[in-house]
Amino acid sequence: MVELVVSAVAAVCEPVFVIAAPGQPLPPLSATVLRDEVRGVGPLLATGRGLRAAAEVGAERAFVCAVDMPLMTAALIDGLAAHHGVDVVLPWDGRDHYLAGVYRTSLAGRIDELVAAGERSMRALVDSVNTQRIVMPESEALTNVNVAADIG
Repeated sequence: MVELVVSAVAAVCEPVFVIAAPGQPLPPLSATVLRDEVRGVGPLLATGRGLRAAAEVGAERAFVCAVDMPLMTAALIDGLAAHHGVDVVLPWDGRDHYLAGVYRTSLAGRIDELVAAGERSMRALVDSVNTQRIVMPESEALTNVNVAADIG
């Protein structure tokens, strides 16, 4: 599934970073793989690592996506990226999709502060910065898939 997500993201974003747990096996990818230093601390710390890497290559904003969204589309990413002037742009279809949004790379420092204070949730980040939620109908692109057989 990670190959499908990387392919969709790479269609509109460059470079692509994949954040993986220490020792997590991955297939060959057309992306830069970065490893979490600690296993099991949640997506907030991994998001900070990815945003910092994107900032280091000069990006001001980055699309953050879970690797269990193999139906992600370039159109959804482009639609979110069209919104400017905020720290975070999230799709909202009755719930926030924290791991399918556009984030300012400068938020890496804010994430460090939250993690140092014991926070681990993406909600803690988006609730503490200027976030725009884009209302949209339910979309297959935002579907989390647990096993490859679930891809319709």
